[in-house]
Amino acid sequence: MVFEASDCISRLLLPSGSNLFWTLFVANLGDSRAVLGRLVKATGEVVAMQLSSEHNACNEEVRQELRLAHPDDPQIVVLKHNVWRVKGLIQISRSIGDVYLKRPEYNREPLHSKFRLRETFQRPILRSDPQITEHRIQPSDQFAIFASDGLWEHLSNQEAVELVQNSPRNGIARRLVKVAMQEAAKKREMRYSDLKKIDRGVRRHFHDDITVMWYSSTQMP
Repeated sequence: MVFEASDCISRLLLPSGSNLFWTLFVANLGDSRAVLGRLVKATGEVVAMQLSSEHNACNEEVRQELRLAHPDDPQIVVLKHNVWRVKGLIQISRSIGDVYLKRPEYNREPLHSKFRLRETFQRPILRSDPQITEHRIQPSDQFAIFASDGLWEHLSNQEAVELVQNSPRNGIARRLVKVAMQEAAKKREMRYSDLKKIDRGVRRHFHDDITVMWYSSTQMP
């Protein structure tokens, strides 16, 4: 399970029928992502296959879902500083936290005023139910990466699977985090070593939280 304060992605591997096929179930809410690395035998390359979709207001499909769920609220999604946000506050439309956008009695002090809604609401603004997808494991499936959006802000799906494929398996999650942080430092025109020296509370202004785990097909029972 990959878990942050407000979003989460988990996976469950179960046998399918008597032929001992295995099915990977992915449950996601928020903007974490699951990506599979699949081997192309003809070329020896590993290609990325995304197994989940993010519940982020930057996606048109998510904005439409919100508008349909809240037809009486023209401000359910707001473009703020060139970023789409739910009620102008948060980018994700589903979460395991953010109770102040689900139950109106929590939309008050001691929550800081900049996070509170000025108006009350009758039904939850954010959803808590995960989106569940399933994928039958194929012999060519090599591994899967489960990570928060902090990783995917700096690495594409293909870049991530190529890094896993071409690196020693021991410590690969740490390697992914390090490469993402190196990319974050490069975008800020600073050295990785200097970025690491910044206090974690302040570093959030330079890159988002990064949580990574991965699963290898060799780990299958």
